[in-house]
Amino acid sequence: MMKDLIYTIPKEKHTKENIKAILKSHSEIKFVSFVGVDLSGNDTDEKIPVSLFLDDLESFINGVAVQTDGSSVVLPGIATLNNAKVDMIADLNAKWFVDYNYDFIDPETQKPIGTLRIPCFLYHDNKAVDSRNILRSAIETFKGNLWNIFDNHPEVLSDYNISKDDIEEIIVTSATELEFWVKTPNDVAEIEQLSTSQELHEHYWTRTKGNVRTALEETLILMELYGFEPEMGHKEVGGVKAKLSSSGDFNHIMEQIEVDWKYADAVQAADNELFVKILVQETFRRRGLEVTFMAKPIDGVAGSGMHVHLGVSLKLKDGKRINLFHTDKEHFLSIIGYGALMGILKNYEVMNPFISSTNNSLKRLKPGFEAPVCIVTSLGISPSNPSRNRSILVGLIRDLASPLATRFELRSPNPHSNVYLTMATSYMAMLDGILYAVNNNKSQDDLLAEISKKSGEAADYLEKDREYRSEEDVFEAFSDEERNKYFGKAPATIYENISALAKYPEKVQVLKRNDVLTEQLIDSVKMAVTNRWILEISHRVINSYGDKIRGYKALHSVDKALDLDITNWTNINNLRVYIMKDTYTNKSLFTRIKEAFDKKDLELASNLYIELEEKMEELRKLYSSYKRNLLDI
Repeated sequence: MMKDLIYTIPKEKHTKENIKAILKSHSEIKFVSFVGVDLSGNDTDEKIPVSLFLDDLESFINGVAVQTDGSSVVLPGIATLNNAKVDMIADLNAKWFVDYNYDFIDPETQKPIGTLRIPCFLYHDNKAVDSRNILRSAIETFKGNLWNIFDNHPEVLSDYNISKDDIEEIIVTSATELEFWVKTPNDVAEIEQLSTSQELHEHYWTRTKGNVRTALEETLILMELYGFEPEMGHKEVGGVKAKLSSSGDFNHIMEQIEVDWKYADAVQAADNELFVKILVQETFRRRGLEVTFMAKPIDGVAGSGMHVHLGVSLKLKDGKRINLFHTDKEHFLSIIGYGALMGILKNYEVMNPFISSTNNSLKRLKPGFEAPVCIVTSLGISPSNPSRNRSILVGLIRDLASPLATRFELRSPNPHSNVYLTMATSYMAMLDGILYAVNNNKSQDDLLAEISKKSGEAADYLEKDREYRSEEDVFEAFSDEERNKYFGKAPATIYENISALAKYPEKVQVLKRNDVLTEQLIDSVKMAVTNRWILEISHRVINSYGDKIRGYKALHSVDKALDLDITNWTNINNLRVYIMKDTYTNKSLFTRIKEAFDKKDLELASNLYIELEEKMEELRKLYSSYKRNLLDI
């Protein structure tokens, strides 16, 4: 670690004089990068020399835009070929990070070359169109409505023995947990080995070794230097035992890691998550390790989540903090807390397209892998016995000894989720439930009864034929049919997920409140997500599966094979042909999917893709059984 480096420039120092002084005294910072986040969650890296930045510093500080081409960001239907100019305006209210290149040492200072990353908002035709601004607008709307509630329904503050005049600030706090897979490049582990290790819990919380340990420890130290206040780093459930080489190094590494850090206000929390991923990837790379943030990098093995924690508190003028979700020992939640939780449960169908927006993310959300597949919460057996049910979508985190810790944990996001849109849609949905609870003068008992309702029982806010709470393991206590009936059927494809936006127009209005998400922005997200799905299936998934199918070769010797071996191979080969190979009389599943996309028949493509996943799983199992039965390979 290098001495005398600076890692952040806090918002209190975003003045012309301070910035100039800092950059002049840290000549190792050679570049400034303007970072906007498009609607797919991609961050830009428009890098300019520090000297040019300093020449125009006053303009940048005063909101003069840097321009970029709309073709470099995902804003379909907004930044078009004939109107592609996008302006980037610096966010002075966010922390600015310095990104160091430890592979490039400045010969004058003997320090790594640094790039100052300045978060920006993206504007098109004088309208903000980026993910950061959507989250900012959502938080402003959430806070504004809370202030109105305190004006019009002062009784909601009576439980806290305060009035509106006692409040200095509403603080919306969020945090993320980051899981990822790490491996030595080009190494491939057998799925069966990984699956068995997972079932035996051989890696969860076990000791890291070698380069993985070094990279993890270095990551945590760097996170401290950047002010993230890391809380832990540990092995997750997935992985196989690494092998020790003759030189004493570990190779054939493939394991799952999690890092957690302290909460922040919502926009800063999202910025933090974005930078921590860069930090993790670069730190492990320097140790010869490859990191993937894919939600489901390996079929049949646990995927990676990015649980998002959501909370709201008040800062009082006397310096005290009050958690708006916390309540006394007789109840699980306050009125505002119950309303917020019900808002997520009621509106999750239209949140999900913004959260699980990649094909790979939906592959993670399968039964048996501690990932949520249905819309359900857990509160606990009693208010004094809080729940830690890992089978549900959104859980209540509650510590009676620490009132400020009360919050919700949304378990469906993954490391590729757009964390800005995830938080924005979450708080907009929470606001809808809060307004219902307060405007209808609901008591805590009323709200607990409604959230605990059974299917068929009428309710004022939640849907009659649904259930929303379970203290059971929903994978063990309910059949697939029961889960789908009580808690809603999870979308199997991106098409099914996006279709919810048309199916539930009244719920989409919740996201449009105060123009946080406009029709134009929603349509742009739909186009981006759909186009990515089509390209992923057509060019990545089908090509990858084609390579796997070609790799499933006959292994038996004709003179030694038994009838069972021949039958097994015949079944495998027939399935290979059905999936991949065209004949004069039949088109393969691959070809039919591509033709459905060409005809823009997305519903047909979606159904055929579901069949493809089922056939590939069947093929994998058949080939595994076939290999196991062979004495000689």
